[in-house]
Amino acid sequence: MSETVLSVKNLRTHFFTRAGVLKAVDGVSFDLAKGEIMGLVGESGSGKTVTGFSLLGLVDAPGRIVEGSIKLNGTELTTLSDVALRSRRGREISMIFQDPIATLNPMLTIGQQMKLAIDAHERLGNRAAEIRAAELLTQVGIPSAAARLRAYPHEFSGGMRQRVAIAIALLHRPSVIVADEPTTALDVSIQAQILFQMRDLARETGTAMIWISHDLAVVSSLASKLAVMYAGRIVEQGQTATLLRDPRHPYTAGLIASLPATAKPGAPLTQIRGTTPSLLSLPPGCAFAPRCDRATDRCSTEPNMTVQDSRGWRCFYPVSQRDEVSA
Repeated sequence: MSETVLSVKNLRTHFFTRAGVLKAVDGVSFDLAKGEIMGLVGESGSGKTVTGFSLLGLVDAPGRIVEGSIKLNGTELTTLSDVALRSRRGREISMIFQDPIATLNPMLTIGQQMKLAIDAHERLGNRAAEIRAAELLTQVGIPSAAARLRAYPHEFSGGMRQRVAIAIALLHRPSVIVADEPTTALDVSIQAQILFQMRDLARETGTAMIWISHDLAVVSSLASKLAVMYAGRIVEQGQTATLLRDPRHPYTAGLIASLPATAKPGAPLTQIRGTTPSLLSLPPGCAFAPRCDRATDRCSTEPNMTVQDSRGWRCFYPVSQRDEVSA
């Protein structure tokens, strides 16, 4: 049994606005083992990014964690002071953001920025820090790494900048990395290279990863297990191969059916009807019910998570392979 490095239980992050309470994360639970990659997927507005920010204590007012537990290597993060949490952020848990050009300082060289990240948690001489930075750049696929440390962000392509961001996240060999759609803006070939490298890095370093994405096709090629979010809740989770082959929640089945690869040539793509609801005015019970063809009056009450064979789903009328055959 692999060692659990991150355990999240009943996490709730709410935003207290003038219009009301927005429940961006509403009872999320999962465990992450050493070296494991979990995909966190769902449409925009489902709560994926806020979940990631919550893990690192990066939720700004008017949002805050109102309930739940986040244990990193056995330490409860939700009760730590800002100073204590900051000492772990970057060292034990790191984040790769979606847009590297917004996270890299255009006025500093890549080497200077990596040296600052090292200095935040340990003191190394300039030479030792430069060697470590060059090693990490080489590890993420940047050639002539020592020379590129003297370059500025604008001298790198989008894919190379994202590799730099990944290298910075790996500087202290953290236990967990949260990657928030880091390949969305990249072309397909560069995206594939980075996904391949991230999978190898997780295997080599033992770093666990949470890969946040709206693209089920991308994350399914990387993650060993998936958690599907809708309206602030995980509605289904399980091993990637099992979940893709035999989804149980209608929302998961709809996401899979909408992938271009599943459509017959010349046939229109399948769509999930309707749009995601406002988190300020969720319907009673199952939030997906207004868009679900299987919904009944029973769905006006919230279904609990059904757990079976290391997978779970939150639905009164789960999809099965028999349904798909008869459809």
